[in-house]
Amino acid sequence: MMFGKAKSLLNSSRLSKTLLIVGIFLLLGVLEYSTPNDYVFGYLYSGAILLISSWFGEVATLQATLFAVSLTMLNIWIPGRETVLVSTVASRAIASIALIVTGFLSQKLQRSQEAINTTTAKLEAQEKLARLREDFASTLTHDLKTPLLGAIETIKAFQQEEFGEVSITQQQVLATMIRSHETSLKFVETLLDVYRNDADGIKLNLSPVDLVDLAETVTASLIPLAAKRRIHISLNYGESDFRRSLWVLGDTFQLQRVFTNLLINAVNHSCRGDRIEVVFDSQASYQVVKILDTGAGILPEHFPYLFERFYQGYSDRQAKGSGLGLYLSRQIITAHGGIIWAENRIDVETGAMFAFKLPVHLFQHGKDCE
Repeated sequence: MMFGKAKSLLNSSRLSKTLLIVGIFLLLGVLEYSTPNDYVFGYLYSGAILLISSWFGEVATLQATLFAVSLTMLNIWIPGRETVLVSTVASRAIASIALIVTGFLSQKLQRSQEAINTTTAKLEAQEKLARLREDFASTLTHDLKTPLLGAIETIKAFQQEEFGEVSITQQQVLATMIRSHETSLKFVETLLDVYRNDADGIKLNLSPVDLVDLAETVTASLIPLAAKRRIHISLNYGESDFRRSLWVLGDTFQLQRVFTNLLINAVNHSCRGDRIEVVFDSQASYQVVKILDTGAGILPEHFPYLFERFYQGYSDRQAKGSGLGLYLSRQIITAHGGIIWAENRIDVETGAMFAFKLPVHLFQHGKDCE
């Protein structure tokens, strides 16, 4: 019944539009044929043609254009009471050409509008699908934390011999299992943070932070990983041979993650015996940190994607990552009002530089000078 009502309303609307078009043609026809033929009203048919193009489509527009041109040209000889002048024929020919152009352009515009509408609908559908995927991934990531935490605690209970005696070999296996689960948990937490940051932004706990202190802390924690691969990590304090401080206003935990991500990225792209250098530079408005490696460097086509989510590697990696570290680092640095970038080194044959800069903490800087 509802379908019948809708169809009835549609037919009623179409009938109203048809009657309006017919009325316009009748009115213009009366004006055309009741006035001398040197008065050209044919241009006014363009309004009706535009309406028909919008309401009834291409075939109806073509028919209406031909009809309007015919009425315009026939008025030269009908009703036949006046002498036909060359100027009159020229004027009506020009009006007919204008009507043909109007019909053609109106259809072209209509097709363009339909293409735009189709593209818009596709984009909206893709955005909706992307949002659904993001929500699903975020929910799934959140739900994965609980079983991983439970598994880690259970394995630790076995390690502590709460369920019976455990041999040395079994202890080693359990330790490996814990490390594996903790790695998975860290990935899940990073993924959850990435989705949360995209949706809500990063909530920063700001305080004066010395970037040199953070770099030293993170470097010390990564020494075992670097030592396994015989990679040396050093700190360079710029023009000074002595330790210096680079103060910024930032979130200690989040900035520590940036150092960890960038240094692990450098380790993963380095070969045995390579050297990684953390260089500090204090400028007038920014504190700059550069992480230099001597790996294979970055191919030009990879630069646009380095800080994209899930992008993995710009060379043959020594270890595979999640593809989230650089993306999360960009989120954090951007939230601090800073800039992060990458480029190939020109001071050595091969190697890459990942760097970031953050606004100088003026209050702390001024306090140091007092």
